[in-house]
Order: sequence, then structure tokens, then C-alpha cells
Amino acid sequence: MITWFHSWRAALRIARRDAWRFKGRSFLVLAMIALPILGVSAVDLTVRSAELSPQETLTRELGHADARLTDPGLGGIPLLQGPKGTDYSPVKDYGDGRWPDGGTDLRKALPAGATTLTDSAGSAKLRTTHGLLQAQVRELKATDRAAEGILRLDHGRFPARADEVAATTQFLETSGLRVGSKLTARGLDTSYKIVGAYELPGELNTAQINALPGTLLAPLNQALQDQGLDSSAPDTTQLVSVPGGFTWNMVQQANTKGVVVVSRAVILSPPADADVPLYQRSEWTGYRENAATDPAALAAAGTVVGLAMLEICLLAGPAFAVGARRSRRQLGLVGANGGDRRHIRAIVLGGGLVIGAVAAVVGTVLGVALTFALRPVLESYLGQRFGSFDVRPLELLGIAALAVLTGLLAAIVPAVTASRQTVLASLTGRRGIRRSNRVLPAVGLVAIAIGAAIALYGWTVSDSYVIVAGGSALAELGVVAMTPALVGLFGRVGRWLPLSPRLALRDAVRNRGRTAPAVAAVLAAVAGTVAVATYTASSDAQNRDAYVADLPYGAVSLAISDDGGRDVPAARAAVQRELPVAVSAKIDGLVVGPPRCASDTTGKGCGTAEVVVPDANQCPLWKEENANKEFTAAERLKLRADSRCKDGTVYPASGDVVVGDAALLQVFGIKDPGAEKALAAGEILSFDARNVDTEGKIGIRLVPDTRAADKAREQDKELPADVKKFTAHEVPGKPNAYGIKMIIPAGAAKAAGFGVVPLGGYYSTTEMPSGAQEQRLTSDLDAFGANAYLDIEKGYVGENNIVLLALGVFAGLVTIGAAGIATGLAQADAEADLKTLAAVGAPSRVRRTLSGFQCGLVAGMGVLLGTAAGLLPAVALRLTERRDGENRYRQALTDGLTDAVVPHVPIVVPWGTLAALLIAVPVGAALLAAVVTRSHGTLGRRAAT
Repeated sequence: MITWFHSWRAALRIARRDAWRFKGRSFLVLAMIALPILGVSAVDLTVRSAELSPQETLTRELGHADARLTDPGLGGIPLLQGPKGTDYSPVKDYGDGRWPDGGTDLRKALPAGATTLTDSAGSAKLRTTHGLLQAQVRELKATDRAAEGILRLDHGRFPARADEVAATTQFLETSGLRVGSKLTARGLDTSYKIVGAYELPGELNTAQINALPGTLLAPLNQALQDQGLDSSAPDTTQLVSVPGGFTWNMVQQANTKGVVVVSRAVILSPPADADVPLYQRSEWTGYRENAATDPAALAAAGTVVGLAMLEICLLAGPAFAVGARRSRRQLGLVGANGGDRRHIRAIVLGGGLVIGAVAAVVGTVLGVALTFALRPVLESYLGQRFGSFDVRPLELLGIAALAVLTGLLAAIVPAVTASRQTVLASLTGRRGIRRSNRVLPAVGLVAIAIGAAIALYGWTVSDSYVIVAGGSALAELGVVAMTPALVGLFGRVGRWLPLSPRLALRDAVRNRGRTAPAVAAVLAAVAGTVAVATYTASSDAQNRDAYVADLPYGAVSLAISDDGGRDVPAARAAVQRELPVAVSAKIDGLVVGPPRCASDTTGKGCGTAEVVVPDANQCPLWKEENANKEFTAAERLKLRADSRCKDGTVYPASGDVVVGDAALLQVFGIKDPGAEKALAAGEILSFDARNVDTEGKIGIRLVPDTRAADKAREQDKELPADVKKFTAHEVPGKPNAYGIKMIIPAGAAKAAGFGVVPLGGYYSTTEMPSGAQEQRLTSDLDAFGANAYLDIEKGYVGENNIVLLALGVFAGLVTIGAAGIATGLAQADAEADLKTLAAVGAPSRVRRTLSGFQCGLVAGMGVLLGTAAGLLPAVALRLTERRDGENRYRQALTDGLTDAVVPHVPIVVPWGTLAALLIAVPVGAALLAAVVTRSHGTLGRRAAT
């Protein structure tokens, strides 16, 4: 035991001394190991710090109150709920019938001795320095102790009077206002003074205003109603404080009043499942909130970590081999003084242990320091404050141990290789006879066969992406294991090469122990890049083929349904001002009732306009009388080809029925003189033949009261409505109207008793609007504070170019790094040969060109093998998707889905990425190595061999 301890102590001292002597190589390996550790430790700290404890979560939700009472809007019927208050259901089973609707009085559910604090939330359009901003309004007395922790004061104070408000820092930043500014809401003459800034700890990016209860939302809604504009009642809850806490029995008692409760005491100490009536129902049997980690996610994470460790070992292993080769005389002296192979292995392994330990410390410390320093940035990115800076020593220790393990694994092969050198060979610098390992290629070949079989099984039988990916990964590992044998095959082409590349190839083949790991590292990185790039390019081609344009190329659509269209004229003017408009087509919308009914057809005094499709033109699958009829697969397939059962693929924000004129035809590029004459004559223009009856007319049902119509439908009574008939002109052929089914002249709509409100417009442009023009228009529309739907048709825009670029850069960096390491090792091995070449008069450029070719050959072999290995998983995954899509298509036909389409799953090879990897990266690596290599070496006596 003592001997073992002293031998390892000496080995570690020697390893530490060598690491300090060769600082460049040590720093390279240290960086390769420490950088992933830094990232993992930072992610661990960020995730743990962002995870809130139950107490912290409840403080942000309830403050210091014991519970929050919420009205679910079910008319006060008895409920059953889960312990967390997120799941609830009526006691009575309503099945497919209509559920109750309406509010209830929260005060009925208060237990004896409870105190309450009202918390109301709504929204308003607030005037800012830039225009109007839609923001949340929260009426809560933030100075009450029950509310402490919900809002966190940044500076200033919370409101204390009816004409004061506080604002979140996000609102102040967005609006351009500050503490002390005056604030007004659109539609309300009252002004408010901003007296403080605060933040929501769990929603840092929320623009919100805080006011005292009843001081802003109620006056604003009343003012909007008086003006006939949209208004909505706020969502009101009650924060309740009860001596002794809000118990589970109190929760169940509140449920009988139709109230849902979030209780601090119940969440922190939940009842048993047997005591939760909701969980005893058949539809909730076995229902639990499963917090267990997904096994597939764990497997994926383990795979990623394993492959990352493999890549680091493949890159760092040759670096340790360089150190062992440069220290072979020192290792020989150890053997000459009585050391055996165990001591030699211990010294080399000690180098991996020392650098791994230092990398663990450096990576972990830097990860903790960077996370702490960047905490505000991380919180801003996540949009929430950390609960605390949660450092978990055991997890960080495990991450650090991973670095030590990686260093040891990277040093294993060099340690074994160094220990097999004889003392004489080490002292004299002889290389000895290197015999290739025949077991590893055989294992690799078996792994390739098994992996390919697994991937083939996953593609043809199971349709499991996990199986395909697992088989492909195993096959790729097999290719990595066969790398030494594959490198040997490359040596057969050396006879046809000039001197420098022939020497470089011969040296690479003869010294596979250092060449193979570098080639394997390049292979692994390139294979992953090629696989992802091929899959991404194929998916991009599939998305391009499936893309359906919403408008003609370069055209613009605008739709605003808020506030009865009061902002539409200004928005139309903004489009004309900011964009290169060629043709402008104004569109309006049909409305039944006051203008506000355009955005809320269910409001008081509001009705609807419904197109009446003739019975003969309705799809049999969609008819109400056929709702319970079961069609055979053959019948469904036949009906799928029926024009009556074709559904649209474009759904415009303006709706499919608009009020407009012939200018809209010009925007769509539809040339039909008959259509223009029909619109001028007051006829409806129809792009959907199903809406036109046998008499050439279109019926539109005018429903004066939507609520009364809904009740009539529930009772199977005749709808209180009047059907208006319009003469229709059906546009011949099948022109693309981009989702618009009919255009109604404004005069015809008004003559039939329908109201007309401004809705927006369609615009053709002389050229594609630029990004700056679009941004200015968007800013102008935001200033109105309206919910404007703006669409500029830019054609298909792929989102994967940046992904391909990032993958290509990553593979290139790994390739150059691995090839550079291998080249450095080759120069260490070939120093004697280079001195001999210099002694016999070889030109000085030979050293430089030899170095370049050595680096380029390693990169080229790795890229070539990686490209071939990377295509397999990508093709297998795409074929699996194709088979899965075909199965879904057949199942959709069986289920009668009329919009089912034949799947198109192409396989596209990203030739640009492959060209960069196969040509540019090896050539670049060769040129870089040639540039940084000195042309003249130090001429000295050639060592005896």
C-alpha cells in the first residue's frame, strides 16, 4: 500500500513538472477539457437557481396571504378540484351538453374570521411618448402586508391615492415615461401620476400598471361603454388571510360555492390522493402530476455527454501522446533505474490526472464566477428573478469528476503505448516495430453491421426514431473503431504522389497510433455535421414544397377589428406612407349592431352575418344530419375528391367575406372584366361555387342577436334570423383569391340592412418592402395601440441557413484543431528525418510543405470518412419519416379527413456544405499548417538508430 502510494506520488510530481515545462500543450488540453466543464457547471447553476422552491413560488403568487380565491366562471355550481388548484371539474357530469356559464360571489366562500384583499387584472391602451401601448392594469393595494412579495418595488413608491399609479420597469422602458410622468388611458379623460417603478419577479418582461382597486379599470370600462367601444370586465380574485391557514376542508367547502382555491397550506402539505374526490373519478383515475425525469431525455443527455467525452478524448489523446513521445528519454531513464511498465503508465496517466484536475477546478470556478457575474443578464434572458443563487456542491463535484475522468481516459492509450516501449528504444529514440491492432477493426466492423441492422429495423418495422438514431450512432462508433484500418487503406495511393505528400502519407500510415485518433475526432465531428446538415436541408426542401402563399409576392394585407375600426383610416395612411404601394384596395367588414360588434359578436345587442350554403352544395361529411353516420373508407376516399369537400389552405385575418371593390382584383392579379362590371352593378363576387345556389344567388343570414340564436340552437328552435338574397357573379375558372370567398359591394350590404365598418386593406407594391420600411410601418401601427394584423408576402423564407453555417464552422474548427494536434505529433516523431533531409541538401520549403500535407491529409481523411458516415443516419431518419407520413396518410383516409395530402419527404444532400467540408477545410488546414511551420530547423547530429 505504501509502495503504491509513493510510486503514484512520484508519478504525479513528474507529470506536474512536465505539464509546467510544456505550457502550450498543457494549456491546449486544459482548455479542451475545461470549456465543456465551464458550460455544464454554468448551466447547472442557472437551472438550479431558476428553480423556485414551493415557498418562493407561493410568495410570488400569494404574497403573505394564505390563499387566493378565483371564480372559474361556471355560475357558482359545486366543483371538485386538485390540491394545487390548477385542475377542477363540476360535481355534475354534463357530458357533451352545455356547461353552466356566469360568475359567482367570491365572498360566499370566505371562512369565518378571514380578511381579504382584492386583486383585479385587466388591460388598457395607455398613451406613451411614442403613441399608444397595450398594457396590463393590475388593481392591487401593494402596500398591504398580504401583497408583499407579489410586486417588488424598484424605486419610488406604490400608489396611495386614486390618481396615482406605479409601473413596471419594462413598461417605463417601452413607453419612454419615467417616475413623475403623467399617464392617461385612451377613452378616459382622467390622468394619473406615476409615483414608483416595480417589477414582477416571475415576469420581468411584462408591461404593467399598478393602481388602487376601483380607480382605473372600472372608470375606463364605463367610459368605453358610453362611447360604444370595446370593453371587458376585469378578472378579480381575492387574497385571503385566515388564522391557522386555509385548510383542505376549507378548500372543499369553498368548492361547494363554485370557487377554486389556491391554498398555501394545502400545497405545502397536500392531502393523500384518497382524500381528493377529483382523483376518485374514472376519468381522473391514475392521474398524477408526474415530476419524474423523462427516461428518453436522460438517455439523450447521457448520449450527448458520452459523445462529448469521446470527442475530447480523441482530441486530447494525441496531445498526451506528444508529451509521452517528447519525454521518452525521461521515461527510458525511469525504466533503466528499476521502474517497470506500471510506473511508466502511471507517469503518463498522471499527466491526464493533473491536467484533468486543474481543468475541473478552473472550469468549475469559472462557471460559478461567470454565472454569478452574469446573473442579471441570465435573469433578464429567462424573464424571471432567481429564487436564490443555488450552489449544489455534490452536483458541481460530479461535474468536476467528469473532467478528471475525461483527462484519464484521454491518457490511457498514450500511457499503454509508452509502457510498451523498451528501455533501449526509449533511450536511443528508436521507434521500434509497430504492429497494427487487428481486434479493434473487427469490433468496428461488427458494430457497423449491428448498427446498420438496427437502423434498418427501425426504418422498415418499428417507425421508431430512437431506434434509428441509436443504430446510426452505433454504426458511427464502429467506423471510429475501424479508423486505423481505414487509414492504412489510404496508404495505397502514396506511390502516385510527389515527394512531400508521399512522405506525409507514409508517415501517417506508419504511425497510426497518433493519426487514427485525430482522424477519428474529425470523423465524429464531420459525421454529426453532415447528418444534421442533410436532415436540415431535406426538411427545408419539404417545407418549401409545402409552403402556401397568403398573398401575391410582395403584396401586403392589413386588418384591424378593434374599436369598431376607428384606427383603420390612420393605419391605411401609414401603409401608403411607408411602403412602395402600387395598387390600394380598401376592405370593410360586415357588422350587425353597433360598430363595437365587429370584434365581439357575442356582446349585448350584437349579431352575426352567416353565409348560407345550399344544401345540395354541402359536403356530406360535414352535414349535421350525418354527424353520427359512419362512412366506409371507400366512401371517404371518394368524397375526398368531391369539390364540395375541399377545404381552404389560406385563412386571411380579414375573414373570407369582405366588403370591397374591383381594386382588390388588381391586387390579386385577377383579370375578369365581367367581375368588375358585376361589382359596379352591386352584385356579389363569388370565388367559391358552393355558396351560389341554382338561381345564381347567395344567401346571407342576418342574425340580430347572437345570444338569442345560441339559445335557439340549444333548444332546437328556429333561429331568429332573416336570410338576405344577393345576385352573385361567379368568377370563371379557379383564380387564386388567397382565402377570400366573396366580395360584397358596400352599397349592396347597406341596402340589405348590414352595417359596414372599416377593416383594413390589401396592397400591391412596386418592389418588395425593405426591412427598414417594414419596421417603420410596424412602429406606426404600434403607436395606435390597436391589434393590427399586418402580413407582407415574402415567399418562402428558410430558417436553416444559420444552422448549416454554424455546423460548418464547428466542424471546420474541430477538423483544423485535430489535424493541427496530429501534425505537431508528426513533427515530434519526424524530427530526425527532417534533420537528415536538411543534411543532404533538401530545400528549406520541404519542412513547410511536409507539415502542410501532414495536416491536410489528416483533415482530408477525417472529412471524407465523416461525410460517408454522416449520410447514413440522415437518410435513415428521412426514410423513417417518409414511412411514418405514408402511414398517417392512409390512417387519415380511413378516418375520413378530407384535407389529407400525400406526404412529400425529399432527401436533399447539402452540396454546398459538403463542398466546404471536403475541399475548403482540408486545404485551409494544410495552408494554415504550412504558414505557421518554420522553414528552417536547428541542424544537429542525427541520433543513432
